[in-house]
Amino acid sequence: MTETILHRIAAAVGERPEHPAVVYVREHDDDEVLTYGALADRAAAIAARLREVCEPGDRALLMYPSGTEFVAAFLGCLLARVVAVPAPLPGHYQYQRTRISAIAQDAGARVALTAAGGVTDVGEWAATDGGRVAVHATDAWSGAGAWVLPDGVDGADVALLQFTSGSTGDPKGVVVTHANLSHNTACITRVYGLTSQTPVGGWIPLYHDMGLMGQLLPALVLGATAVLLSPTAFAKRPRMWLQTISRHRVHYSASPDFGYELCLDRMTDADVATLELSCWKVAANGSEPVIASTLRAFTERFAPVGFDGAAFTPSYGMAEATVYVSGEPDPRPLTRSVSVAALEAGRLVASSGADDATEVVNCGRPEDFTCRVVDRATLRVLPEGEVGEIWLAGPSVGAGYWGRLDATAEQFEAHTADGEGPFLRTGDLGALVDGDLYVTGRAKEVVIIHGRNIYPQDVEHSIRAELRELASLSGAAFAVADEAGRDAMVVLHEVRGRRDGEALHGLMMSIQQLVARDFGVVPSEVHLLRPGAVRKSTSGKVQRTTMRELHLARQLVPVASWSRPVGSVR
Repeated sequence: MTETILHRIAAAVGERPEHPAVVYVREHDDDEVLTYGALADRAAAIAARLREVCEPGDRALLMYPSGTEFVAAFLGCLLARVVAVPAPLPGHYQYQRTRISAIAQDAGARVALTAAGGVTDVGEWAATDGGRVAVHATDAWSGAGAWVLPDGVDGADVALLQFTSGSTGDPKGVVVTHANLSHNTACITRVYGLTSQTPVGGWIPLYHDMGLMGQLLPALVLGATAVLLSPTAFAKRPRMWLQTISRHRVHYSASPDFGYELCLDRMTDADVATLELSCWKVAANGSEPVIASTLRAFTERFAPVGFDGAAFTPSYGMAEATVYVSGEPDPRPLTRSVSVAALEAGRLVASSGADDATEVVNCGRPEDFTCRVVDRATLRVLPEGEVGEIWLAGPSVGAGYWGRLDATAEQFEAHTADGEGPFLRTGDLGALVDGDLYVTGRAKEVVIIHGRNIYPQDVEHSIRAELRELASLSGAAFAVADEAGRDAMVVLHEVRGRRDGEALHGLMMSIQQLVARDFGVVPSEVHLLRPGAVRKSTSGKVQRTTMRELHLARQLVPVASWSRPVGSVR
């Protein structure tokens, strides 16, 4: 029988049934604690009922409010050989509900599992979606069940469908097998030095690959404790994340770059003074481009309360590779100063001076993968230092996209010009230097003007860093065709508070001048939007492709707009 993560978790249940498996942190109430013994009982009870309403191989949406019930339901699905499909609650906006409907239809989901706190929202969504999915609240499923490992599970069997975040297109269900889960969790625990004595946790939602497979499952297979808190609570009060790390002595916690930025922007000196962060040995930063200045500013701000900058672990990963690809604690060098002109031409070359310098972040060595950097046009493998598309092969690479043969062939079955393969085409751009991976952006999102590659995340970060009134808000930069059919840049940014027309115009001029100064390009348009108008994926990534489509369809309602006069020089 193939050993799965269930075998590892079963060992933890047998060895330390009274040890906390999951601690869910609540701001105003006592923490919710689930021991390994109690987790096994809940998972077994859910599995028993699932066998009554599902057949092996059926897909079940997991749509849970914050709490421990998601964890039990996920393991219950694995025990019952039902394919788990983690998904967020439907939300109140139509585009959020449309996305859930697309996931349910794409997966062919038979049931939606939730808990009492989500029954109303999930039930209303299911009713408007035609009643195709039966809704069950698993916390109402009482009774006992035996923790019995399923017979005949093969490594190639599907464990879950992890839907992509949809940051550059429609979400697709990545087929994650039992072998993928076993290999990837082993990579994470080894590289990050995790043991049964190292608490793991954070705020990333469990329906996201970084929350489920990047934090929760590595803890459970070791018999360690996963300390979790609500993503909504973190967004409202970022201090809760660091307070949780401090109070529960968390060893490993991860976040996209914006999470670290949010702590810098929203935590007061009094908040910082309550912390003791010497326990935090692995501070992973991934899921979106890692900004060098964020690493420095965070280290400087929190060093007085024990945070060691050597804990920073810039990482690279994606759902198509289960989650983890590369990232090692305290990589050397952490960053490289490279020539802006050379980077725009597709090469990582040491900068010759401050006037032609930008920093790229070292995301570690992809030691558990075969990694190639490939020219997207010629499919030629590029030498070290040249920027191309990152291609991957290895045991963590998923089995393809559920029900999408053409997309699977295009993304998961690529071959280089000399016939090496198959590889996963990640759609991400980067370069290898001395074996270390430097990720520079998404291929679909790069703005190409006058033959130069301008990375939109750099533009957005520069605006937030320079204009402090926009620091905690979101923006999106992308390319459109101007009146002559050439690429031109559009910048959207949220703005808070009531301002008169003159103040709004001044802010737009500041954005325009800043982009011209830092990137040598005058935006063709700048639009200011209300807070929350910039669409994001479920993991908080800016959906630039969606924002571009909404802009071109004139479906955005700016509070103020500026456009370059027709015929003016760029």
